[in-house]
Amino acid sequence: MPLPTIERFKQIASDYERMWDFPNCIGSIDGKHVRIKCPAHSGSMFFNYKKFFSVHLQGITDARYKFITIDVGDYGRRSDSGVFMETGVYRHLENNSFNVAPPKPLPGINEHVPHVFLGDQGYPLKEYLMRPYPTMNNIDPEKENFNYRLSRARRSVECAFGILVSKWRCLKTELQVEPCHVDTIVKTVCLLHNIVIDKDGIKESVLFNIQSQTAEHSSETEHNITNLRRFNRSSRRAYEIRDIFKQYFKDNNNINKLNDRVNL
Repeated sequence: MPLPTIERFKQIASDYERMWDFPNCIGSIDGKHVRIKCPAHSGSMFFNYKKFFSVHLQGITDARYKFITIDVGDYGRRSDSGVFMETGVYRHLENNSFNVAPPKPLPGINEHVPHVFLGDQGYPLKEYLMRPYPTMNNIDPEKENFNYRLSRARRSVECAFGILVSKWRCLKTELQVEPCHVDTIVKTVCLLHNIVIDKDGIKESVLFNIQSQTAEHSSETEHNITNLRRFNRSSRRAYEIRDIFKQYFKDNNNINKLNDRVNL
């Protein structure tokens, strides 16, 4: 699938602000293990912490549950952050050669803020990638509110994986093919996933059912955190950007958690 143009990224940011109340967001990132049979002579490379053999699918989605870009085929034993650091997207972002939308002010704020992707605690904090504040027993309300807003917007990628698996049921079972063929299968169903959404949309009942299942997927974060330390060299500016979002959400805290629902 082709990488988005700057205009496409601007549209994604507009959708995230309208649908998920998170401005300057151009995608959410997450990973999924695709179960496979044990490859011959592979040792433990494909054996993941969940105790089965897999290849890693990492995806970035837009606000409407469509995949912007995917990376598939890495060893199942690797963490989300480790896989991310090996992708072409990461290299482009680190080298400032990725054609994302230029910085712009958040609503009501004069300072220009970069457009960002959203990850969970298993990803590094970067100027282009926001992650939650560390969760502690005494976390202050402003940080907790930021974490909620980020987690809420990241439902787009969690639901995208749920929709993918519910539609293409081969991903619910162990794929009885070699890893090179797994790559082809997964890339194909991700492309078909986007085509089906463009053509038919998504039923609201399907989204509600999938949302109730995302808690299990979110539990993978704990494993990813243990593999993150050597990657998470965050700049002072990255912390400043996260604090700007935190202050913005404090001043614009108009989300009613009791009435929250999945967006169509």
